[in-house]
Amino acid sequence: MTDSPTSDSPTSSSPTTGSPTDDPFDVAALRRHFPQLADRTAYFDGPGGTQTPDVVADAVRDALLAPLANRGTATRAARNADDIVTAGRAALGDLLGVPGDTVVLGRSATELTFQLARTLARGWGPGDEVVVTRLDHDANIRPWLLAAEGVGATVRWAGFDPATGGLTPDDVAAVVTERTRLVAVTGASNLLGTKPDLPAVAAVAHAVGALVHVDGVHLVPHSPVDLAGLGADTLTCSPYKFLGPHLGVLTGRPDLLQQLRPDKLAPSSDAVPERFELGTLPYELIAGTTAAVDLIAGLVPAGTGPDRRARLLAAMARVDRHEDALRRRIEAGVLDLGLTVRSRAAERTPTLLCTAAERPAADLAAALAAADVNAPAGHFYALEASRWLGLGEAGGLRIGVAPYTDDADVDRLLAVLATAV
Repeated sequence: MTDSPTSDSPTSSSPTTGSPTDDPFDVAALRRHFPQLADRTAYFDGPGGTQTPDVVADAVRDALLAPLANRGTATRAARNADDIVTAGRAALGDLLGVPGDTVVLGRSATELTFQLARTLARGWGPGDEVVVTRLDHDANIRPWLLAAEGVGATVRWAGFDPATGGLTPDDVAAVVTERTRLVAVTGASNLLGTKPDLPAVAAVAHAVGALVHVDGVHLVPHSPVDLAGLGADTLTCSPYKFLGPHLGVLTGRPDLLQQLRPDKLAPSSDAVPERFELGTLPYELIAGTTAAVDLIAGLVPAGTGPDRRARLLAAMARVDRHEDALRRRIEAGVLDLGLTVRSRAAERTPTLLCTAAERPAADLAAALAAADVNAPAGHFYALEASRWLGLGEAGGLRIGVAPYTDDADVDRLLAVLATAV
């Protein structure tokens, strides 16, 4: 999206109208997969984790109740485990535009980033530099700071425009030097929704021979993703942000993953991606992740085609239109109520950070929660960004739209905020 936040004039029907060449997005059909939505609680806390659909819970249950053992081929239980992992890697590969055998599975994106940082830092030393941004979640800052500190490398900080929340390639170029070894940048800010121009940022980094690591945790749930198209060398994401279970995912350029030698147990496989995976994988959560990806792929009309990657790209484009139309309604409504919208970058996800002159954000969140509208307040681990905005540790009220959000949810949000403000 490239519109000005004050130029929107949405109508209440816009989220489900689709585009002139596309069938309408059937949000009601999607909502039927979420029994927790039946009581009409409105969930605007998707940036912290989406609600779980029935098909994902069923897949987790089915995996646990089927014969299951450590991966192998000798028994049906072992083959079940191996099939689950293979299917999960393939599904995530289709979602991220990467080969399935480059998909690393772990406990969380944070844990995988720490592991990647420790591994890459073995090639750094005094005089080398790492660039992080003040826009990022701490999970894409602290692992790199600690890794650099451990080997005597220097950390350089890229700021962003506090008036808009925008991070430009020039902001990154201002701190990149010939000594830069890695640039860590968010694909989308979990606090503000800002989507930096990743290909342009990557071009700045690659021009000096630096790697680019993208925190895709908030990007992947809202946008079609292609690792090579983004210019990323490595990327992390979290399925529980796009309707799946709590799991972490890391992927990267195949040649780069082959070069890296992470810490591992001696008897464990040295193949990629297994060399990055510590211990037995959570098979049931991987099965649930495959189900989540398939549910997203199914958000396009029947007959779109058998290619899951193509269906995912079409589905994510439809989700983006649906969510952005709702975001426009919310943004216009909160501005009418006199709230300040801190999320004003030209490109962003349907995530709004708001503050009020007369009431702390935590009070607004409490008023919403009392009316069964879930929109929390805080810095959400994007502590550097909150401080850069002058909001300190209090942060602001974060309103996030998910694929299952509908017009009735927005009506309730704005009605309660009108009373609270």
